[in-house]
Amino acid sequence: MSAAEDAEWLRWVTKQFGSIAGEDKEIDLEEFKTALQVKESFFAERFFALFDSDGSGTISLEELLKALSLLVHGSETDKLRFLFQVYDVDGSGSIDPDELRVVLRWCLRESAIALPEERLGDLTLALFEAADKDHSGSITFEELREELEGFPEVMENLTISAASWLKPPPPAESSRRPRCPTRAYWHNHRSKLAFLGGYAGLNLLLFALAALQHAGRGGWLAVARGCGQCLNFNCAFLAVLMLRRCLTWLRATPMAKVLPLDQHVVFHQLVGYVVLVLAAVHTGAHVANFSRLAQQDGRHALAEYLLSARPGVGGLGGTASQTGLALQGLLAAMLAFSSPCVRRSGHFEVFYWTHLSYISVWTLLILHGPHFWKWFVVPGCLFVLEKVVGLAWRRAGGLRIVEVNLLPSKVTHLVIERPQFFHYKPGDYVYLNIPAIATYEWHPFTISSAPEQQETLWLHIRSLGQWTNKLYEYFQQAESPSPEPKPLSKSLREKRRRCWVQVSTGLGETRRLCSIKCYIDGPYGTPTRRIFTSEHAVLIGAGIGITPFASILQSIMHRYRRRKQSCPSCHHSWCEDLRDEEMTLRKVDFIWINRDQKHFEWFVSLLTKLEMEQAEQEPGGRFLEMHMYMTSALSKNDMKAIGLQMALDLLAAKEQRDAITGLRTRTQPGRPDWSKVFGKVAEEKRGKVQVFFCGSPALAKVIRAHCEHFGFRFFQENF
Repeated sequence: MSAAEDAEWLRWVTKQFGSIAGEDKEIDLEEFKTALQVKESFFAERFFALFDSDGSGTISLEELLKALSLLVHGSETDKLRFLFQVYDVDGSGSIDPDELRVVLRWCLRESAIALPEERLGDLTLALFEAADKDHSGSITFEELREELEGFPEVMENLTISAASWLKPPPPAESSRRPRCPTRAYWHNHRSKLAFLGGYAGLNLLLFALAALQHAGRGGWLAVARGCGQCLNFNCAFLAVLMLRRCLTWLRATPMAKVLPLDQHVVFHQLVGYVVLVLAAVHTGAHVANFSRLAQQDGRHALAEYLLSARPGVGGLGGTASQTGLALQGLLAAMLAFSSPCVRRSGHFEVFYWTHLSYISVWTLLILHGPHFWKWFVVPGCLFVLEKVVGLAWRRAGGLRIVEVNLLPSKVTHLVIERPQFFHYKPGDYVYLNIPAIATYEWHPFTISSAPEQQETLWLHIRSLGQWTNKLYEYFQQAESPSPEPKPLSKSLREKRRRCWVQVSTGLGETRRLCSIKCYIDGPYGTPTRRIFTSEHAVLIGAGIGITPFASILQSIMHRYRRRKQSCPSCHHSWCEDLRDEEMTLRKVDFIWINRDQKHFEWFVSLLTKLEMEQAEQEPGGRFLEMHMYMTSALSKNDMKAIGLQMALDLLAAKEQRDAITGLRTRTQPGRPDWSKVFGKVAEEKRGKVQVFFCGSPALAKVIRAHCEHFGFRFFQENF
């Protein structure tokens, strides 16, 4: 840090100390723990003991500043000695295996990693054997320093980690979104910006033409007619944006490169807001015009103009005012009950049934506006056709859920029998209805099995809302005898409805064979269909966001196996370049970010299989590279995790597999450094890079900004 930064940091520490310390100007252990903000108390107690140089049981401001100055501005040896003293619990001047085991156990707790005692012993042994150079049975300071020198990233960050827990908060960064569209921004958003520009221009043109046509009849009427013409277009366009089958078909045409099909749900919401605003202005302008007419007339009150049918006013039988007010109320109700706070707070039925009022809205619009039917006839017919096809497909014959696996972190893995003529692409999704859970609710879920899997479909559903929690609890119910006898008829009905058999229960996983009736509607396409036409694809999944990539990775490796070649004379095998009309991929980077250890258990068996297949097909091949990140784990620049991360690295190198997931790919602690990740991707120069993301919107914004910086195309999956 510079001299100015040092002074600012010193003032900040002094201020923080004053806010924590009492009247005695001393910090005790409990106050120190609060300041340190650690999950467990072991490291707080060790740091406190080392900071308390006079052994008084409290830390003064002078003691704190002296210790922190040593850590931040001291020599490399000073910082290493502090780390050594943290690990030397008994203060003997050396670290024995028991001390190292205790420290690593607390490191695991700090990082929210659960490992059996046997694996903790393996970690301790790996680190101890590497550091105990003279095989004396203990680790000296010189031996620890020599071992740390083999981990340059630890040495580099030791200065940062030593006092990172007591740093001023970083200044708020300004938004990375450019004020003026740069070339990279336009590259990623060109279809969306062009669409918005065309949409806004068309609305302005429609408004201007209608307003000019009625300008001679008063300003309020001109505004009302202009908004009315825009409403004709927008209310019909709302239907176009939800033609999922047509949009899925368009994804397979060249139009997919021009139209922003990936944002059709976002645009549907946008047009919905536009309709509400236009309807409010349209209604307000008509009310103002009726008020003017009532004043001129002197015989009729404003209420008569609004509530009584009057020939010549417009609409079927002069009912434009009444149908307009009804439409305004319906639109306001649809908007209010479509908000995320309603849909995601356990009131999906309210959203569903109020949204079905679109039938009433379109009916009233035909009665209200004499020209609306001209705008609506084509999209309306397509909409009705899609609904009829969907209803026929849904009810043509119910499917059966044949197997259920209850996975850790409340994830339900459904295995559904696959219909004979059900064809889909990797990454597609379906709408699922299970009458036993909710008769009328349909929810979208990505298909996690590959299209090459002929017999069944897989869905992985995380319990996040009312319906998904109800689904998990439904299959979680054990077939235990009830203490109160039930009537025979009721017992038989429940058995027929559930009809499941528990096969096995493993650690954190329950598998059941069953025969539960369900219906599916789809498949529908997503942005991930573009993956196979990429050259270098970067797949990023956060949490359950891995689901579409599970299907894609399986399909990629299936095609990879098909391309395997072998020499008939020497039996040498290789995989030729995977560029063909179906798949132009040269390289795939798969990045999976999870909060904690148990979330990796969803698909770890699948990823292990993919690793083994690639090793068999092309030993040492790097066509598919996996990168795992665990955000709850403390990173290597945290002093409380340095020993653990070193031990995990050593054990992974020794066993050729990660101690956390069991994969060959080492799980990295903390969050990805996107600048480094994308910088490495750019350096590989394996072709045009396209990034596909499925996860939280907040993380999507961060990744999108980095993609714009590096000039990568960014695609996000939305429902």
